[in-house]
Amino acid sequence: MAATLDGKANGLRPPLPLHTATNLDGGSRGATSVVHRWQREDLLEKSPLVLRALATLFSFLSFILLVSNKHGDWMEFDHFQEYRYLVAVSALAFVYSLVQSMRPHIHRFQESGDLMTVRSPGIGDFIGDQLVAYLLISALSAAIPITNRMRRAVVNIFTDSTTASISMAFLAFVVLAFSAIITGFKLSKQSYF
Repeated sequence: MAATLDGKANGLRPPLPLHTATNLDGGSRGATSVVHRWQREDLLEKSPLVLRALATLFSFLSFILLVSNKHGDWMEFDHFQEYRYLVAVSALAFVYSLVQSMRPHIHRFQESGDLMTVRSPGIGDFIGDQLVAYLLISALSAAIPITNRMRRAVVNIFTDSTTASISMAFLAFVVLAFSAIITGFKLSKQSYF
């Protein structure tokens, strides 16, 4: 017996259809993949903004905790150059992160454009995130040893406040490092032609 046009004679199956968006689950699978791609791209656009806002918060807390750490005699942060360095870098990280967080909003109000149409200079963001993150880890590496030495001798409100400040600065470093990674990824996907 010869096979018919539909391929059902002699136990033959019809040829499998090609996978297209119109024949899989009524078109929902293709649309779902497009929606997931849009969500992923939207996440890549918004995540550096959220991360910089978190860096602003953590660096501000680090700055405030250390600057308010004055308890008289030897228990004042400005008697130690390591803590002065951490205060300066935390203030720099706060200002940088605040400016970077507010930049899209300022641009939108000035241009009356949509937030999604704002093109940020990727290389400047990448370099700035890395520079501030490296400064933060440098300040942390200077402040942690002296704090550990003090905590071996005495644990009081001064050492607790400096430890809390160091922890907030470390969180700001982690957040800015993630922001630099995401910005670097976006930079690698950017078309230059």
